[in-house]
Amino acid sequence: YQRRVREAVVSTQSTGVLSTGNGVNGFTLDPSIGEFILTAPNLIIPTKGKIYSTNEGNAKFMDSKLQKYLHDCKFPETGKPKAARYVGSMVADVHRTICYGGVFMYPGNTAAPNGKLRLLYECNPMAYIVEQAGGKAVTGRGDERVLDVIPKKLHDRCPIFLGSIDDVDVILSYINQE
Repeated sequence: YQRRVREAVVSTQSTGVLSTGNGVNGFTLDPSIGEFILTAPNLIIPTKGKIYSTNEGNAKFMDSKLQKYLHDCKFPETGKPKAARYVGSMVADVHRTICYGGVFMYPGNTAAPNGKLRLLYECNPMAYIVEQAGGKAVTGRGDERVLDVIPKKLHDRCPIFLGSIDDVDVILSYINQE
């Protein structure tokens, strides 16, 4: 059971978010005083975003329904394509997703049916933060929440789709097509 979760991104500016179970607050390091300052109180993830984030190098091994989703993101029948952004660091990718909306996904595939990311110390903390910010985090197995998955072992892996509610629901509509 998680009560508090934080994540941090360190680059030219060190930022992080914290949730104690009542929303999400963003902090930025002020190097002049050596402390983190509250700079983004009550972060709310946008309901819909323009960015998708996944390791497209694995697209060949993904389910054909997810391959179709990725194709439609890049070549929509109407409107502008979604922007692809993938840093390769879950924390950085999820931080951007919280700030700007969109979706981060690391699904299972033929090489790793349960995905690559570990449930207890990768998926759960990020799912908790995203849900506290008003987003959605699911496994792609029906509408199963990541936070409802009960681990059997310490290093269990879990597929994950998280971010803006509308964007995650679109992915689920592709996955759940007959």
